[in-house]
Amino acid sequence: MSLPHAILTALLEKPSSGLELTRRFDRSIGYFWSATHQQIYRELGKLEKAGLIRALPTDVPARGGRKEYEVLAAGRGELERWVAETEEPRALRDPLMLRLRATGVVGVGPDFVAELRRHRELHAARLAEYREFQRRDTARDRGTERDRAQGLVLQGGIDLELFWVDWLDKAIDELDRDTGRPRT
Repeated sequence: MSLPHAILTALLEKPSSGLELTRRFDRSIGYFWSATHQQIYRELGKLEKAGLIRALPTDVPARGGRKEYEVLAAGRGELERWVAETEEPRALRDPLMLRLRATGVVGVGPDFVAELRRHRELHAARLAEYREFQRRDTARDRGTERDRAQGLVLQGGIDLELFWVDWLDKAIDELDRDTGRPRT
């Protein structure tokens, strides 16, 4: 996935300013594709220069004013082209996994097991947050294609967090057993 395509998706959902996009990334898209305020503004400029989006006309002078962007036909076409691409699944690339593998060489210290516990708590908190989103969204009972797609992304996030919580429980248990430390 690329940032330009994330921005095109967000703008097709709702024309927005750079600040609004940043806030929307923080609240939704950012859970699976993050971007800084600067990255979003830089990409907006590139997309506009490429003729994929445009700033909506406004009565307020643009200099220092808020620009709201919308996707042009070429931008929609680029997003449709990208969605239709085939690509191979990507390998998991998480530093925690590499650090765990390194413990096989340098040994497992209590700090590393504590770090696994910290990660477990962070994943459990994210899981609870996703489940709350799901509860809230289910209460709305909306059945559009957009809602179904967003629901599938949310379910993927829930499933991924469930994996991490379960796997971390097993890893902590295994490492505590190997080191003779009491389990907590």
